[in-house]
Formats: sequence, structure tokens, C-alpha cells
Amino acid sequence: MSVKTDIKTILAESDVTITKVADEISRITGKRCTQSNISQKLSRGTLKYEEAKLIGQILGYELKFVRTKSYI
Repeated sequence: MSVKTDIKTILAESDVTITKVADEISRITGKRCTQSNISQKLSRGTLKYEEAKLIGQILGYELKFVRTKSYI
């Protein structure tokens, strides 16, 4: 799965729009964030890790690394 698919799935399950998330990001960070900005980053695959963490936090999720196999 891609980050775009994961986030869109969580948004649909939570009944939350990207616009609501963008408004909350703007409120938390004090920087202007729009629905278009988030959608474009998801489509281009340029969403930063910190942005994904913030979106997860807003939606009630925590991003973390989970070991799936031993190192090399």
C-alpha cells in the first residue's frame, strides 16, 4: 500500500475530509495548509514523514517503525 492509499482509507473510515485535516494542520502549526496542498503531495508522493505523523496524530493514529525481519 502507498501512503496515499493508507491516508485516504483512514480518512474514509474516520468520516473526515482532507479539508478538515488541512484546517487542523493550519491551526496546530500556524502555517496555511489547504486541501489542495495535501492532495497534491499525496498524488506526487512528496508528503514528508513529519506531515504524515501530524495527519496521523490528527486522526488518532501513531506512526512508528515495526521490525518485520532481522537486519540483513
